[in-house]
Order: sequence, then structure tokens, then C-alpha cells
Amino acid sequence: MITDWDDAYANMAYIPDGARYPETWAKAASEFRSNLPHGCTAQLDLSYGSKPRQRFDLFSSAGISRGLLIFVHGGYWMKFGKSDWSHLAVGALARGWSCAMPGYTLAPEARISEIVAEVAEAISFVAKLQGGPIALAGHSAGGHLATRMICADTALPQTVLQRIVRVVTISGVHDLRPLLRTQLNATLQLTAEEAAAESPALLQPLSGVPVTCWVGAQERPEFVRQTDLLANIWTGFGLDLTRVHADKRHHFNVIDDLSQPDSELMKSIISG
Repeated sequence: MITDWDDAYANMAYIPDGARYPETWAKAASEFRSNLPHGCTAQLDLSYGSKPRQRFDLFSSAGISRGLLIFVHGGYWMKFGKSDWSHLAVGALARGWSCAMPGYTLAPEARISEIVAEVAEAISFVAKLQGGPIALAGHSAGGHLATRMICADTALPQTVLQRIVRVVTISGVHDLRPLLRTQLNATLQLTAEEAAAESPALLQPLSGVPVTCWVGAQERPEFVRQTDLLANIWTGFGLDLTRVHADKRHHFNVIDDLSQPDSELMKSIISG
């Protein structure tokens, strides 16, 4: 029985040198943007809407792109931005895919339902710029946002949905109702109604889109439970669904393999 829900969703305190990761990510991202792989290009701070954070970065592969990976960042819907994760595009670029990283308005300026709408708007906009198949991936809160895109009430147009070949949620939060019991909700300002309405685990997924539920085997038990929860429920809808508990991975290093083109995580996102 969980009695301390804040502790259940706390990551940094349980990860060795956890406090160093945000600075490490930002430094790696900056260095990547300054030294792009040969033949690759970057278009930075492109707007998809009128608000300050409604911008995205698009990293294009050398030659003709084979597809588009859209990566949605985490941070409990209240932290970080698109520019903190640029280095994670390496794996996709090496496999001949382009990679877009959208930003979105953070809580408390935006409610989670509004963030969901912004991410759908960003994906729709980017899809007009880049042809071919689309893979969606997201980490933590981004995993929630990625899976939210393929629920039955999605705001994505059919023309975009038809191009999505895989959705990968990495350590996602798929049932928002436990967050009502945490201090996080002082910022998120979730109501019981919104928590239920925006929880992918409580919604019907669209058919025909393969889903991978990926989580670090060394993560907090609540993140493993959240991953297994979505996998179990969405399997019941007949989806092509894969569940992975990644060995030796915790909540902060579970995304490292996005920068490795031959990692099992990258292979699960982009096959072939």
C-alpha cells in the first residue's frame, strides 16, 4: 500500500548523482547543436503557434529522410524545454530519419488538457513539413503525451494518424489520478475530472498503431506500475503492444539509448 505519494513519484533522490542530470542533458544538447553529424541540418525555434513555448526544433538527416521521429520531452508537464534534449536525435539521424522536438507551454500556465492540445498542434504542423512515416516517442510526462495522441478522442487529423507507424512511451505516466494526492498538483492543478479525461489508461486507443511500453527495470515501482498498467489495459483492446523492462536503467538514463542507433530502444522505434 502506498501511503506517501510524493515519494512514489520522486526520482532524483533515488538515482545516484541524480541532481547532475539536468545540467548534463543541457550541455550534451548544446554540444550536439554546435556539432551536427555530417550532412545533417537543424532548423531551430520554428513556430507552430503564437505562444512563446509553441516552438520546435527539426533535425534533418543527411540525404532523403526515411521518416520522422517526434520526441516529446518530460518534466512533469512543468519543467524543461525542447532544447534540453537535442542530443537524443542522434540515433534517429544515424538511421536515416529526421527528428523533431516540440516544446509546449508548461504548468501552471497551461493545464494538462491544454498541453495535450498543443502537442497535437505541434505534431500536425511538423507533419506538413516532413513526409514519410512518423514515429512518436515521449519520456515520462512526454510518454503520457505521446500515448494521448492515439486515444479515440485525439485532436490529430486522420491524414497524420495514417502515417504513424509506432508510438513508444518511455517511463510514462498513464493514469493521472494518483497525482491528485501529490504536491505536484499544486502546480498541475488537476481536477478529478481532468485527471480521468486525460489518462490514456482510462481511454480507448485507436486500432492499428503499434505501441511499445518501455520502462527502466531500476525505476521507482510506481513508474513500472504505470507502464505495466497501460500495457495490460491496451493489450485488451487488441493492439500490437510490446512491453519492455530495460535492464540497468533508471528514470534518468533510460533515454540514453535514443542516442545509440543500434540500441534495442531505437530498434523498437525505427525498425529496419
